[in-house]
Amino acid sequence: MKNRIVAGLDLGTTKVCAVIAEQGDDKTTVLGFGVSPSEGLSRGLVANIAKTAEAIKEAVEVASNRAGIEVTELNVGVAGEHISSLRHRNYVTISNAEKEITQDDLDRLKNDVRTIRIPSDRQILHIIPEEFFVDHQGGIESPIGMCGSRLEAVNHVVLASTPAMQNINRSVERAGFKVKDYVLQPIASSESVLDENEKDLGTVLIDIGGGTTDVAVFHDKTIKHTKVIGVAGSQVTNDIRESLGIVTAEAEKLKKEYGYASESAIIKDEDIFIKGVGARGNIKIPVTLLTQIIHVRMRELFTLIDNELRHTNFKSKIKAGIVLAGGGSLLRGCTELAEEVFGLPARIGVPLELGEGLSNEIESPEFATVAGLIKGIPGTNSSEAITESKKKKSGSKVSFSGFMKKLQDFFEEL
Repeated sequence: MKNRIVAGLDLGTTKVCAVIAEQGDDKTTVLGFGVSPSEGLSRGLVANIAKTAEAIKEAVEVASNRAGIEVTELNVGVAGEHISSLRHRNYVTISNAEKEITQDDLDRLKNDVRTIRIPSDRQILHIIPEEFFVDHQGGIESPIGMCGSRLEAVNHVVLASTPAMQNINRSVERAGFKVKDYVLQPIASSESVLDENEKDLGTVLIDIGGGTTDVAVFHDKTIKHTKVIGVAGSQVTNDIRESLGIVTAEAEKLKKEYGYASESAIIKDEDIFIKGVGARGNIKIPVTLLTQIIHVRMRELFTLIDNELRHTNFKSKIKAGIVLAGGGSLLRGCTELAEEVFGLPARIGVPLELGEGLSNEIESPEFATVAGLIKGIPGTNSSEAITESKKKKSGSKVSFSGFMKKLQDFFEEL
């Protein structure tokens, strides 16, 4: 008998996360979780297949050892500036004698969307119905069982670069696994950090990663707009490195230990001592100077998103505010700056309703995507939440302990 096991993989610019969970009827139990340093990706794109495959293999191996289960298929999160979206409206006629709408009619409607003309180097990643119409009557969430002669839908269609997707697939296969489904990262994140009331009233999810920031707009319980922006945590770190003349590792450490996105959030303006490089001696700077460097880039990011919301006419529909996720959201003062730029309330998004097991280890905004990948995304293959699995052989524990040492060294360097 197959176990109801689901495995998720988040390919980030700075780290690769893997999680294995068991899904019950009313709860999800996290069985294993693994993280490995990411050196083969840049701004959401695979830049080195060999290094990406190695990072995937290591992350999944750690998760598998902790879970005591080997998995063969993964739900993989996708991001990057190659992602785009469009809205498409289509219809099918109901031909059965009873004029009753069935699942077959919904499938025909979805398959019809796949026939739209798109550039040859693009492929459809998701087709998400925003609203259904039956004989021109709108506002219908689920038309199955209704009677009518014409079924119509407005769809949110997400497109991705075919070469980019092929590189991800090759990396996963080289690591020894198969892709069960691809899921846009902000959609996955929304499943773990947003509740239905927020999706209904209107909210913007901003997932700030290392290389890209993923944006998703929800209203009337469905996704309305997606956007991937190439400004994120790595750019903030680089600004600190260039401004202060220090190495990247030291800049990342300063950002995490002393950084603020807004001066109004500073509790104490203390001095920071920075180790000099080469002939340069140690230098001393105030926290306010570091904050000013960070603030410029973070304000630029939020302003870009705010302009996108205004340009697409979604700004007025955001009644539930802004939800921040991803590792970049852990920067102190982030919510204060977001509220200042957007003029809306903001909160940090923490994965919800993860149930038992090792769930406490991924109850952090930086793991929003991978937490969503194990919950099952409606309208995708991941919603089946079933994958082939088998018990892990006990002999593999040696490699687990060895890699944990490597993982510990990685985090100590951050």
